[in-house]
Amino acid sequence: MKLRTALRLGRVSNLPTVWTNTLAGAVLAGAGGFGPQFALMLLAFSLFYTGGMFLNDAFDAPFDAVERPERPIPSGEVSGREVFGYGTGLIGAGVALLAWIGVAPALAGLALAAAITFYDWNHKKNLFSPVVMGLCRVLVYVGAGLCTTLALPSALWIGAGLMLCYLIGLTYVAKQENLGKVENLWPLVFLAAPVAYGAWLAAAQATTGLFWLLFSGWMLVALWFLRRRGKGDIPRAVVSLIAGISLLDAMLIAGTGSVALAVLALAGFGVTLFFQRYISGT
Repeated sequence: MKLRTALRLGRVSNLPTVWTNTLAGAVLAGAGGFGPQFALMLLAFSLFYTGGMFLNDAFDAPFDAVERPERPIPSGEVSGREVFGYGTGLIGAGVALLAWIGVAPALAGLALAAAITFYDWNHKKNLFSPVVMGLCRVLVYVGAGLCTTLALPSALWIGAGLMLCYLIGLTYVAKQENLGKVENLWPLVFLAAPVAYGAWLAAAQATTGLFWLLFSGWMLVALWFLRRRGKGDIPRAVVSLIAGISLLDAMLIAGTGSVALAVLALAGFGVTLFFQRYISGT
């Protein structure tokens, strides 16, 4: 398999959002420092994400042959069997790395592997697939938290719940990508939850307010694309919302008082946007 094909299959431009999820999960769980174990966490969750994207293309190959013939499998760049093999292997390696850290992270990894596989297999026919996708990111938070402590604090669960809401809204928009318009707007109400919570955080801590303004402003940019609905606007909204995951992570981290780490998560947002210019995020 050519490197360019692998990068497209893995949607690697979005990997910084996985890294900031991992950072946020660890910080919200109370991590006081970051050593070699954090590097293992980053690698493990990167493998989960990349493997999941491979499986997504493998399962979607019949659909892509009609709707997206330029994708690597229908265009003949790589076989579906090969993509299945790589995807399964990458996810298995992610589980193995978490098992190296501990039993609880390994169990979270197994749950994440199951959620990813179920989503990839069934998301086209499942009305609740946005919830399943959201659970995948929730399990990154939980897995990163369990690498830090077995007693997950309420801050982590709140952050995971807000990420779930955000991913429900984002995934609903993504499911409309090939329709050219958004049929119903009610699922986008889920996107309001992190905005409302961020406003509450900002009222208590002025520094967090800066990150809240960035997150809320970027949300308005993405929603403007949905409202305009010109050619290519829905895919543009989707990749904008994906990059916004890192902004949500930054806001939640800032809420703990870790401003320097929040800035690091903010950098993840910029890196995602940069790489999306060269490798499609969808």
